[in-house]
Amino acid sequence: MFTGIIQETGKIIRVNTTEHSEVRGMSLDISPESMDMSDVSIGDSIAVNGVCLTVTALPGALFTVDVSPETLSCTCGLNNVDQPVNLEKAMRLSDRLGGHLVSGHVDAIGNVTRFESSDNVGNNYLMTVRSPKHLLRYITCKGSITVNGVSLTVNQIVNDEFSVNLIPHTLSHTTLNTLKPGTQVNLEVDMLARYVESLLVHSGNRENENQYR
Repeated sequence: MFTGIIQETGKIIRVNTTEHSEVRGMSLDISPESMDMSDVSIGDSIAVNGVCLTVTALPGALFTVDVSPETLSCTCGLNNVDQPVNLEKAMRLSDRLGGHLVSGHVDAIGNVTRFESSDNVGNNYLMTVRSPKHLLRYITCKGSITVNGVSLTVNQIVNDEFSVNLIPHTLSHTTLNTLKPGTQVNLEVDMLARYVESLLVHSGNRENENQYR
Protein backbone atom coordinates (compact mmCIF):
# COMPACT_ATOMS: atom_id res chain seq x y z
CA MET A 1 0.00 0.00 0.00
CA PHE A 2 1.21 3.51 -0.87
CA THR A 3 0.14 7.12 -0.40
CA GLY A 4 0.99 8.75 -3.72
CA ILE A 5 3.51 11.05 -2.02
CA ILE A 6 6.71 10.60 -4.04
CA GLN A 7 9.87 10.09 -1.99
CA GLU A 8 12.43 10.39 -4.77
CA THR A 9 12.82 10.46 -8.54
CA GLY A 10 15.07 7.66 -9.75
CA LYS A 11 16.20 6.39 -13.12
CA ILE A 12 16.03 3.08 -14.98
CA ILE A 13 19.67 2.11 -15.55
CA ARG A 14 19.29 -1.27 -17.28
CA VAL A 15 16.47 -3.20 -18.93
CA ASN A 16 17.01 -6.94 -19.26
CA THR A 17 14.73 -9.49 -20.91
CA THR A 18 13.88 -12.42 -18.65
CA GLU A 19 12.20 -15.76 -19.25
CA HIS A 20 10.58 -17.85 -16.55
CA SER A 21 8.64 -20.96 -17.58
CA GLU A 22 8.38 -19.71 -21.17
CA VAL A 23 6.94 -16.39 -19.97
CA ARG A 24 8.92 -13.43 -21.23
CA GLY A 25 9.17 -10.34 -19.03
CA MET A 26 11.73 -7.77 -18.01
CA SER A 27 14.15 -7.16 -15.20
CA LEU A 28 14.93 -3.53 -14.35
CA ASP A 29 17.93 -2.14 -12.52
CA ILE A 30 16.89 1.18 -11.02
CA SER A 31 18.93 3.91 -9.35
CA PRO A 32 17.04 5.25 -6.31
CA GLU A 33 19.25 8.36 -6.33
CA SER A 34 19.15 9.78 -2.77
CA MET A 35 16.21 7.71 -1.46
CA ASP A 36 17.14 5.94 1.78
CA MET A 37 17.34 2.21 1.01
CA SER A 38 18.70 1.13 4.41
CA ASP A 39 15.32 -0.26 5.44
CA VAL A 40 14.61 -2.02 2.11
CA SER A 41 15.05 -5.79 1.82
CA ILE A 42 14.58 -8.30 -0.97
CA GLY A 43 10.85 -8.99 -1.22
CA ASP A 44 9.79 -5.45 -0.28
CA SER A 45 7.50 -3.42 -2.52
CA ILE A 46 8.40 -0.14 -4.22
CA ALA A 47 6.06 1.84 -6.46
CA VAL A 48 7.81 2.76 -9.72
CA ASN A 49 5.81 5.33 -11.70
CA GLY A 50 2.78 4.15 -9.78
CA VAL A 51 3.39 0.44 -10.41
CA CYS A 52 3.86 -1.77 -7.34
CA LEU A 53 6.97 -3.91 -7.98
CA THR A 54 8.88 -6.35 -5.78
CA VAL A 55 12.57 -5.88 -5.04
CA THR A 56 14.41 -9.01 -6.20
CA ALA A 57 18.02 -7.88 -5.69
CA LEU A 58 20.03 -4.99 -4.27
CA PRO A 59 23.19 -4.77 -6.41
CA GLY A 60 25.38 -1.98 -5.11
CA ALA A 61 23.59 1.36 -5.18
CA LEU A 62 20.77 -0.01 -7.36
CA PHE A 63 17.70 -2.15 -6.80
CA THR A 64 16.29 -4.76 -9.18
CA VAL A 65 12.66 -5.56 -9.93
CA ASP A 66 10.98 -8.02 -12.29
CA VAL A 67 8.15 -6.84 -14.55
CA SER A 68 5.72 -9.42 -15.89
CA PRO A 69 4.23 -9.37 -19.42
CA GLU A 70 0.82 -8.58 -17.87
CA THR A 71 2.24 -5.50 -16.12
CA LEU A 72 3.98 -4.37 -19.29
CA SER A 73 0.72 -4.71 -21.24
CA CYS A 74 -1.25 -2.33 -19.03
CA THR A 75 1.37 0.24 -17.95
CA CYS A 76 3.82 2.65 -19.56
CA GLY A 77 7.27 4.03 -18.79
CA LEU A 78 8.92 0.84 -17.54
CA ASN A 79 10.85 -0.34 -20.58
CA ASN A 80 13.20 2.51 -21.45
CA VAL A 81 16.80 2.94 -20.29
CA ASP A 82 17.46 6.35 -18.70
CA GLN A 83 13.72 6.77 -18.08
CA PRO A 84 13.15 8.96 -14.99
CA VAL A 85 10.66 7.38 -12.61
CA ASN A 86 8.76 8.36 -9.47
CA LEU A 87 9.62 6.19 -6.47
CA GLU A 88 7.75 5.48 -3.25
CA LYS A 89 8.46 2.77 -0.70
CA ALA A 90 5.49 0.87 0.71
CA MET A 91 3.95 2.71 3.65
CA ARG A 92 4.04 1.52 7.25
CA LEU A 93 0.82 1.43 9.28
CA SER A 94 2.30 4.18 11.46
CA ASP A 95 3.01 6.54 8.51
CA ARG A 96 1.06 9.70 7.81
CA LEU A 97 -1.41 9.38 4.97
CA GLY A 98 -0.47 12.60 3.17
CA GLY A 99 -2.05 11.69 -0.17
CA HIS A 100 -4.66 8.92 -0.44
CA LEU A 101 -4.67 5.13 -0.31
CA VAL A 102 -2.89 3.84 -3.41
CA SER A 103 -2.55 0.14 -4.25
CA GLY A 104 0.06 0.43 -7.00
CA HIS A 105 -2.17 -1.55 -9.36
CA VAL A 106 -2.51 0.61 -12.47
CA ASP A 107 -6.03 0.68 -13.92
CA ALA A 108 -5.23 2.03 -17.37
CA ILE A 109 -3.03 4.29 -19.46
CA GLY A 110 -4.10 7.89 -20.05
CA ASN A 111 -2.85 10.50 -22.50
CA VAL A 112 -1.78 14.03 -21.60
CA THR A 113 -3.62 16.49 -23.83
CA ARG A 114 -2.63 19.76 -22.15
CA PHE A 115 0.32 20.80 -20.01
CA GLU A 116 0.91 24.51 -19.59
CA SER A 117 1.46 27.32 -17.10
CA SER A 118 -1.77 28.86 -15.88
CA ASP A 119 -1.78 32.59 -15.15
CA ASN A 120 -4.71 32.37 -12.78
CA VAL A 121 -3.00 29.91 -10.42
CA GLY A 122 0.38 31.57 -9.88
CA ASN A 123 3.34 29.32 -10.68
CA ASN A 124 1.16 26.24 -10.97
CA TYR A 125 0.74 24.23 -14.14
CA LEU A 126 -2.49 22.93 -15.58
CA MET A 127 -2.45 19.33 -16.77
CA THR A 128 -5.31 17.68 -18.65
CA VAL A 129 -5.41 13.94 -19.21
CA ARG A 130 -7.69 11.92 -21.47
CA SER A 131 -8.92 8.86 -19.61
CA PRO A 132 -10.26 5.61 -21.05
CA LYS A 133 -14.04 5.81 -20.93
CA HIS A 134 -14.47 2.84 -18.59
CA LEU A 135 -12.58 4.71 -15.82
CA LEU A 136 -14.64 7.90 -15.96
CA ARG A 137 -17.31 6.61 -13.57
CA TYR A 138 -14.63 6.41 -10.84
CA ILE A 139 -13.31 9.96 -11.39
CA THR A 140 -15.06 12.83 -9.65
CA CYS A 141 -14.41 16.54 -9.23
CA LYS A 142 -12.36 17.17 -6.03
CA GLY A 143 -11.71 13.43 -5.80
CA SER A 144 -8.30 11.76 -5.83
CA ILE A 145 -6.48 10.13 -8.72
CA THR A 146 -2.95 8.81 -9.15
CA VAL A 147 -0.92 9.84 -12.21
CA ASN A 148 2.46 8.07 -12.56
CA GLY A 149 2.32 7.34 -8.86
CA VAL A 150 1.53 10.92 -7.78
CA SER A 151 -1.59 11.57 -5.70
CA LEU A 152 -3.50 14.46 -7.30
CA THR A 153 -6.86 16.19 -6.88
CA VAL A 154 -9.22 16.36 -9.85
CA ASN A 155 -10.35 19.94 -10.46
CA GLN A 156 -12.47 19.56 -13.58
CA ILE A 157 -13.97 16.87 -15.79
CA VAL A 158 -15.06 17.60 -19.36
CA ASN A 159 -16.19 14.71 -21.55
CA ASP A 160 -13.45 12.08 -21.30
CA GLU A 161 -10.78 14.41 -19.90
CA PHE A 162 -9.91 15.47 -16.35
CA SER A 163 -7.71 18.37 -15.25
CA VAL A 164 -5.42 18.86 -12.25
CA ASN A 165 -3.29 21.74 -10.99
CA LEU A 166 0.37 20.96 -10.32
CA ILE A 167 2.02 23.11 -7.65
CA PRO A 168 5.73 24.03 -7.86
CA HIS A 169 6.62 21.51 -5.12
CA THR A 170 5.06 18.64 -7.08
CA LEU A 171 6.81 19.74 -10.27
CA SER A 172 10.21 19.91 -8.60
CA HIS A 173 9.91 16.63 -6.65
CA THR A 174 8.39 14.33 -9.27
CA THR A 175 8.86 13.49 -12.94
CA LEU A 176 5.58 15.18 -13.88
CA ASN A 177 7.64 18.18 -15.00
CA THR A 178 8.80 16.11 -17.99
CA LEU A 179 5.30 15.55 -19.34
CA LYS A 180 3.92 17.17 -22.47
CA PRO A 181 0.89 16.76 -24.73
CA GLY A 182 0.93 13.29 -26.25
CA THR A 183 2.76 11.65 -23.33
CA GLN A 184 1.21 8.49 -21.89
CA VAL A 185 0.75 8.18 -18.11
CA ASN A 186 -0.22 5.44 -15.65
CA LEU A 187 -3.61 6.02 -14.01
CA GLU A 188 -4.99 4.51 -10.82
CA VAL A 189 -8.41 5.67 -9.63
CA ASP A 190 -9.36 6.04 -5.98
CA MET A 191 -9.89 2.52 -4.65
CA LEU A 192 -12.77 3.76 -2.47
CA ALA A 193 -14.76 4.52 -5.63
CA ARG A 194 -14.33 0.94 -6.83
CA TYR A 195 -15.43 -0.50 -3.49
CA VAL A 196 -18.50 1.76 -3.37
CA GLU A 197 -19.49 0.56 -6.84
CA SER A 198 -18.97 -3.05 -5.81
CA LEU A 199 -21.14 -2.59 -2.71
CA LEU A 200 -23.92 -0.99 -4.75
CA VAL A 201 -23.83 -3.74 -7.37
CA HIS A 202 -23.90 -6.55 -4.80
CA SER A 203 -26.56 -4.76 -2.77
CA GLY A 204 -28.73 -4.53 -5.88
CA ASN A 205 -28.18 -8.22 -6.63
CA ARG A 206 -29.23 -9.22 -3.11
CA GLU A 207 -32.40 -7.14 -3.40
CA ASN A 208 -33.26 -8.86 -6.67
CA GLU A 209 -32.61 -12.26 -5.12
CA ASN A 210 -34.89 -11.47 -2.16
CA GLN A 211 -37.75 -10.62 -4.54
CA TYR A 212 -37.76 -14.16 -5.86
CA ARG A 213 -37.47 -16.01 -2.57
